[in-house]
Amino acid sequence: MIKADLHFHTCYSPDATNSPRNTVEKLNRHPSIKAIAITDHNTLEGYRRTAELAKAYPDILIIPGVEISAEEGEVILLGVNQLPPEPWSVRNVIEFSKKENALAIAVHPYRGYGLGNLAAKLDLDAIETLNGITSSRQNKKAEELARTKGLPGVAGSDSHFYYDPWNVFTDIQASLDVGDILEAIKDGKVKASMIEKSIDF
Repeated sequence: MIKADLHFHTCYSPDATNSPRNTVEKLNRHPSIKAIAITDHNTLEGYRRTAELAKAYPDILIIPGVEISAEEGEVILLGVNQLPPEPWSVRNVIEFSKKENALAIAVHPYRGYGLGNLAAKLDLDAIETLNGITSSRQNKKAEELARTKGLPGVAGSDSHFYYDPWNVFTDIQASLDVGDILEAIKDGKVKASMIEKSIDF
């Protein structure tokens, strides 16, 4: 069992300031979260830089990811090493993820730029049911969506800044291996969880 933050931004996102080096050092110090998906907006450069720095730390894992600004709303792809071809309609993005054996996840579906009720009609792999900067009401609606579709619910901090708390995580029945993690998410061997009190690390 591992704990992973499946939604995290670095300074390679235009609206974020987390540095790859600081992210790696904080992840290494964190008492429980040891895997993190770098999901910058429309670029994999933050993932590549962070993963390179993480090679010095054998006990942490950087999961490749990207948050795509599709025409209808945002969707995260996990397990990709290139961007989908444009145009970025959400169906094209999901189709690309299937071809790449990656995962397509509807993130904060009921917050700004989320897919909303459209997500119910899409061939997604999971729903982000616990987003660290989304209201509890909107997260509850995401939980209901996941239940209705019979999809796994995952969690991500959606951190953009160094002072953002790493307050949510996904428990995954997997080893510290990207392929193992993606398979476990797809199989629903996950649980979205929250850290109830702040941790000094």
